Amino acid sequence: MSNLQDKMFLELRNKALFKQVQDYSFEYLESVLERNVYPTEEALENLSVFDEALPLLTSKPENVLEQLHTYGSPATTATLGGRYFGFVIGSVVPVGLAAKNMATYWDQAPGLNVLSPIGSKLESVVERWLVELFGLPEKTCAGFVSGTSVATLCGLAAARYRILERNNWDINKQGLRNAPQIRIVTGTQAHSTVVKAVGMLGLGQENIEWVDVDDQGRIRADLVPEMDENTIVVLQAGNVNSGSFDDFETICKKANEANAWVHIDGAFGLWAGAVEKLKHLTKGSELASSWAVDGHKTLNTPYDSGIVLCSDEEALKAALHASGSYLVKSKERDGLFYTPEMSRRARIIELWAIMKYLGKEGIDEMVLTMYERANQFADEIREIDSFYVDNDVVFNQVLVRCDSDELTEKVLSTIQELRECWLGGSEWKGKKVMRVSVCSWTTTQKDISISVNSFKKALEIVLK
Repeated sequence: MSNLQDKMFLELRNKALFKQVQDYSFEYLESVLERNVYPTEEALENLSVFDEALPLLTSKPENVLEQLHTYGSPATTATLGGRYFGFVIGSVVPVGLAAKNMATYWDQAPGLNVLSPIGSKLESVVERWLVELFGLPEKTCAGFVSGTSVATLCGLAAARYRILERNNWDINKQGLRNAPQIRIVTGTQAHSTVVKAVGMLGLGQENIEWVDVDDQGRIRADLVPEMDENTIVVLQAGNVNSGSFDDFETICKKANEANAWVHIDGAFGLWAGAVEKLKHLTKGSELASSWAVDGHKTLNTPYDSGIVLCSDEEALKAALHASGSYLVKSKERDGLFYTPEMSRRARIIELWAIMKYLGKEGIDEMVLTMYERANQFADEIREIDSFYVDNDVVFNQVLVRCDSDELTEKVLSTIQELRECWLGGSEWKGKKVMRVSVCSWTTTQKDISISVNSFKKALEIVLK
C-alpha cells in the first residue's frame, strides 16, 4: 500500500474533514439570504488566488477546503436567495439540498440497476409521479438528465428515430446521409437550445420552418403550416421573455391528425400544469409526444435536474441506444437506456426528496406563490414613473423598460452595480427590456418591494 493510499484512507475516515465542510456550509446558508446578490468587486478580485501552477506535492486537505471557503464562497452569486431574478434559476428547497448532500456521500450512478438499486427505484417512482402531476399519457417514460438543453435533444432524437423508422430508415445503422427529409416547425421565439439541438442532430438549422408569433411571443396557430408524418413541431410552455404559453390544444390536435410529432419545451412553464389556478396555461399539452422540463428551475431542486418525458418509450430508448457485452441488464429500470449518458450522478435522489416533501399541495402552493410575487412586482413597478411593464404577466416573467433603450440599459447596469437584486436584459418587440424571472421559493413580498425600490434608486442615480 502506497503512502498516498494510506493518507487517503485516513482522510476517508476523518470526520473532522467533513465536519469542516459542514461548518462552512452552515455559515454560507446563514448569510446567503441577507448578503449582496452579486459578488463584490473585492471578492471577484480575490479569485486571483486560484491562478497558480498545479502543485508538485500533495496538499493538506483542510487547507484546500479553507481556500475554497475563504475565497470561493464570497464569489458566488446568491441564487439561493429571494432577490435573484436573472436567468430562470430557482433556489433550493432545504430537504433537496440535504438529500443531495447525502447522495454525494453515496456517490451513486444509476445507469444500471446493479450500480444503484436505490437510484433505479426512485427514478421509477418519480417517473410515475411526474406523469400523474402533469396529466400525461400513462405510457409516458422519463429520462433524468442535466437540464432542458439535453432533455430537448433527447426528445428530438426520439422524434427523429420514429419518423425515419416509419420511412423504413434505421438512423442508428444508416446515418443521415440520403435519409428522408424531416421537417422542423417552430415559432420565431423558440429557445436557442431548440435551435442548438436541431443542429446537433444533423437536421439542419436552415431547414427550420419558422412561424410568426403574436404580441406575447406565442406561435400563431393559424399560421402553422400543413403538417405530415415527417414533421416535428416544437412548442413552448413558458416563453423565456414573456412567460407566455402556446396554444397546445389547437396545434396538437392538428399535429395528431397528421401523425406529426410535437415536442414541448417546458423548462420552467410545464410546472404550471401542476397548479390548480394555472393549469389552464398547459391545456392540451398532454397531446404532445415529448416534453422537456427542469427541476432546478420552478421546482427549486439543486443543480442539475433536467427531465425528458416521452410517450413513445421505444423511440426514446432506440434513439439513446446503448449496448455492450459487459452491461448487466436488470428486470428493473436501467436508467442508461433513457439518457445519453452511461455515467451520471443520481440526481433523482434530491428530486424525489423534494416531491415527497412537498406533495401535490405543496408544489401547487410554491409555484402559485411565484406567480403572485411576479404580479406583485409588476403592480409595484407600474406605480413608478418612467417604468413600463411590456408583457401580460401570466406566470413568473415580468418585462420592464424605461422611456428609451439608452435609459433602460443604464438603469439595468446601475441595478446590477447596487447588488440589492440581480437581473439581466433582453430585447422585446424591438426594444431593450429588463427581464425579471421570479422562480425562487425564498422570494417574499418584502424581497419584491426591496427590489422595486432598487429599480427606483437606480433610476434616480442615472437621472442625476
